[in-house]
Amino acid sequence: MRIACLQFAPQLGDVDQNLNRADAVLSKANPKDIDLLVLPELAFSGYNFKSLKDISPYLEPTAAGITSLWARTTALKYDCVVTVGYPEKVDISSKWPASPEYYSSVITVNKEGETIANYRKSFLYYTDETWALEGPDGFYDGVIEGLGNVAMGISYINSGSPYKFEAPWSAWEFAYHILHRQANMVIISMAWVTREDARSYSRSPKEPDMGTLAYWVARLEPLIRGEDDGEVIVVLANRSGTEGDATYTGTSAVLGIQRGEVKLYGVLGRGERELLVVDTSKRPQAKLVSDPAIPARVREPASAHTRDLAPELSSETSANSNTTESSGLREYKSTHSSLTSLMEPGEKQPSIDEVLVAGIPLSPVEPISPHMFFGSKPMVPEDRQPLKSTATNPSDSPPALKSSKESSYKTLESASNGINHNESSTPAPDTGAFERPSSPKSRNASR
Repeated sequence: MRIACLQFAPQLGDVDQNLNRADAVLSKANPKDIDLLVLPELAFSGYNFKSLKDISPYLEPTAAGITSLWARTTALKYDCVVTVGYPEKVDISSKWPASPEYYSSVITVNKEGETIANYRKSFLYYTDETWALEGPDGFYDGVIEGLGNVAMGISYINSGSPYKFEAPWSAWEFAYHILHRQANMVIISMAWVTREDARSYSRSPKEPDMGTLAYWVARLEPLIRGEDDGEVIVVLANRSGTEGDATYTGTSAVLGIQRGEVKLYGVLGRGERELLVVDTSKRPQAKLVSDPAIPARVREPASAHTRDLAPELSSETSANSNTTESSGLREYKSTHSSLTSLMEPGEKQPSIDEVLVAGIPLSPVEPISPHMFFGSKPMVPEDRQPLKSTATNPSDSPPALKSSKESSYKTLESASNGINHNESSTPAPDTGAFERPSSPKSRNASR
């Protein structure tokens, strides 16, 4: 499968230019025969809004705004599935007098330009809480033609991390969701930030943030130690650049998890504005192997910025060191390893546990079965929806279908070019106070 992550640096509220920036990256790369294209969270509006009033001019109707139009146009142009984040305003006229509903959402469009999923973020970061509600339906799962059984989340800080950073580190909510649904594909649109100084952080734009990547992998521990022999592909589409006081970590990556191994098919640097394209049928760039024999290490409860305390791991070296974690985290002796190039057969692979020791250690556990977390009646093959074939040969498409798709693409492209994006956005009301609507759920409710 050929997967693409579009990493770029959108600017807050600059919708027109953000669309142009994304198009420029795609045009430069001119990808061929891709199956899936994933963009960051709130890709065209920008992310770091401080209030509902600030984001209100950029809210889009459900699956019907400029982001959705761009997704459909791009899906038809490149003949691929497209997933992209946008700020959603729900039409509540049918539920009047209900309160307005706003969500950080991602829309997924198939190769025919049809909306097949609209997922609403269910774990909110404090920036989201200034304007958005928690998605009421929890994490997404479903069968998408060409991709298989898909699980979806928004921003690893919320989907992969403990709920509100109050749940135990080992709650693993999103990872267990993936196991329970037996997903073979995981898609995560992200807007992940660092607390490092923006100027010093941006000095190495082509280098991935290995501490961040280590954290993302650590939150997938149940998958890594799972019993399933099938490979799970994990797509992490983050953004780069800065917005006010927020500096984003880039490091978009595509991983493969199978039988205790984590394969790295590709990764971008922290500041790059490029299209990452990988082929999961080919040899990965790097491979890590879980080693339960490594003794457990003591870890303090995770905080919102624990990931930023991890020393960066070199892509070429490994060494022993003593590291004292700040903010009360304990001192421990560790082995620093890295995501190095694949070794020849017979050579020792670096351990996941060694890599993740940089502030985010794993505790050895027995192989995990998803059934043990979800009652006594496991999902059996008969319960699962059949996966449709992922094989697609464009040359085999009927002439009528090709003509229809080309016509649809030209129509959408013309519509997109003729739209004034500022006018198409939801206007801010002239009167009335802007307040984030109260959540209909308690913070301990099921997610």
